[in-house]
Amino acid sequence: MVTAIVHINAEVDRIPEVAQTIAELDGVSEVYSITGEYDLLAIVRVPAYEQVAEVIPGKLNKVAGVLRTETHIAFRTYSRHDLEAAFSIGLGESD
Repeated sequence: MVTAIVHINAEVDRIPEVAQTIAELDGVSEVYSITGEYDLLAIVRVPAYEQVAEVIPGKLNKVAGVLRTETHIAFRTYSRHDLEAAFSIGLGESD
């Protein structure tokens, strides 16, 4: 699984609409409205690197109201939530 973190600048008066449209794209798992230099942050999760190009420049960048993006690819995932989910389904428990 490849995870990309995409910072997005959008037309100010269209931020909610842009966020919703991006959230509906295949491969986009989450979109956050954020403070700072960027307006939105999208998490893209796809099975292969080639699909990053299909989702981000192929779809996300073409959403009306998107002005600019900056993409970062994650090397590894470290998450407390992943561990909690694994234990909640019984992994690691001895019977």
